[in-house]
Amino acid sequence: MKLYLLGHEDRYCVEQLQLSLFPDRPMEPADGPFEGDGAVSSLHRGKTWITASASITLNGTTHRAVRRLRAEEETVRLRRRALQQSYYLAALPFLPEPPPWGALAGVRPTKLSTACLLSGGTPEAAEKLLRQVYFVTPERAKLALPCSLATVETAALLEPGDVSLYIGIPYCPTRCAYCSFVSRGVGRDTQALEPYLEGLLKELEVTGKLLESFHRRVRTLYIGGGTPTTLSAGQLSRLLENTRSRLDLGGCLEFTVEAGRPDTIDPEKLEVLKAWGVDRISVNPQSMEDPVLAACGRPHRGADILRAWEQVRAAGISAVNMDLIAGLPGDSPEGFRRSLDTVAALRPANITVHTLALKKGADLLSHSQPRPDAQAVAQMVRYAGQALSGLGYSPYYLYRQKYMSGSFENVGWTLPGQACRYNICMMEELHPIVSLGGGAMSKVPLPGGALRRFPNPKYPEQYLASLDRVLEQKAALFSCMEGGL
Repeated sequence: MKLYLLGHEDRYCVEQLQLSLFPDRPMEPADGPFEGDGAVSSLHRGKTWITASASITLNGTTHRAVRRLRAEEETVRLRRRALQQSYYLAALPFLPEPPPWGALAGVRPTKLSTACLLSGGTPEAAEKLLRQVYFVTPERAKLALPCSLATVETAALLEPGDVSLYIGIPYCPTRCAYCSFVSRGVGRDTQALEPYLEGLLKELEVTGKLLESFHRRVRTLYIGGGTPTTLSAGQLSRLLENTRSRLDLGGCLEFTVEAGRPDTIDPEKLEVLKAWGVDRISVNPQSMEDPVLAACGRPHRGADILRAWEQVRAAGISAVNMDLIAGLPGDSPEGFRRSLDTVAALRPANITVHTLALKKGADLLSHSQPRPDAQAVAQMVRYAGQALSGLGYSPYYLYRQKYMSGSFENVGWTLPGQACRYNICMMEELHPIVSLGGGAMSKVPLPGGALRRFPNPKYPEQYLASLDRVLEQKAALFSCMEGGL
């Protein structure tokens, strides 16, 4: 589907909306006027008004829409809002029903309601902004608002100079079919991780010195992956011992490690985690249905999740997050309901309900097993929201992804007072995220809402080969945090 921009260069905001509203029509940027199907997004500047207009033609039918703002009130945000609104309103007659997130195409729709609250707005004003300005459905607006309230609550705990720290272990025993993350399958040969661990400890040492030199406080710490518990108990102990010795964690609110796969969890590793002060872990079923797990290439059964859960409780780690995915191949609304009911009965601190998103790196793209259609996924997501709300859980963070089943989202649900603060800080970009390891991405929020990223090399082999450059980049990262753009 062609897209021609006339009078402006705000391509991203319009392009992403077109991709979201017309996912079955490939994007084709146009360099000039064209005939036939496609969209034209225009901006005209007058002395008094700035006019954003959109014209969309499909199968010989054309619809147009216009939004205006006063020239004296123009900001980048308001101009882009007008462009999105005009495009959305022109597209609406072509759609079978209004999309749940309206004119919002970004991955973090709660940023708008959060900004409203942080600037002194009321919850009612934040919800009105989503519904009346961006055309978000009442159901999704009511989902977003508690997440924004949780973000405001977390922001109140932060001070200038605070950061969150992420340590990446991009290894798993085997690779799941739906996974698109950078992750190497190592089987049981944990010695293959030794060179990576040595390099990571060097980066950890340099980062600890920079944190101290720049007077930065670690507020949340998250070890993710991959599956960090792919490491042996001895390797985990070395990593955690160095983490404790290299970093001042006196002001850390939470220390999380992703255990993820039950086939990497045992009492010895849990004892190590507990001994070094880890107070939150993830145990991620994705499904409790054995045929679905097999179709996804996960070499465990639902019963193994329950075994791992009992071991975690016996180790005394009270805060546990558990993930489920709606839309996996071979699943059904009834099967997903059984999975969610089983997990919810355990009463973990957090339950994150993901919607399947298929990206280029995922083996499921060539999978022969049929996947639930959008209507079935909608039933799964709807049931999760109703059931978890009824059990006292509330949404505390959400985000969207490209290529998701239907027009849905990933939502983290929490019991009162047990939200994972790292997830909020990272997703809402409340402060810098300092990331270590292969594939890690550090992020620094800049004045005016911009964001600067500092990526580590993607794959472990590249990471180790470029370690000197990685360590040099850490100095540039901290300089950026101090205002040296």
